[in-house]
Formats: sequence, C-alpha cells, structure tokens
Amino acid sequence: MKKVDCLGDICPLPVIKTKKELQSMKSGESIMVVTDHSCSLENLIDLLKNCNVKYDYEEVINGVWEITVTKI
Repeated sequence: MKKVDCLGDICPLPVIKTKKELQSMKSGESIMVVTDHSCSLENLIDLLKNCNVKYDYEEVINGVWEITVTKI
C-alpha cells in the first residue's frame, strides 16, 4: 500500500496530493493518507465521498489521522 505523507501540509495540499494518487489508482488498489490537520481530514472526507472509493480513518495518535482509501 502506498503512503501519502501529508504531515505538516495545510489545505489544499493534502487534497491535491490525494486527488493525484486517486487518478493513477486501479480498482482494488489502496493508499494510506496521513495528515495532522483536522481541517485537512474534513476536506479529504468531503473529497472521498464524491469518488468511487471506500475509506476509513483513525486517529492513531493525538492529532494524527491515517485514512485508508481503496478504489472500487
């Protein structure tokens, strides 16, 4: 699984990085997006709701989220 490191990135950079990865993904492939900004998490979830993907996220340590995205 490819990791998209967005630690320290502020919006819209995490959304741009994730969109770029989604465009190159094939069905069944997964990525993990890591962010440490709650506003980025919200914007990424809004993006993923409108894409053909399954996603799940978890706050792995205080203020750091891992979002697992799988293309359907």
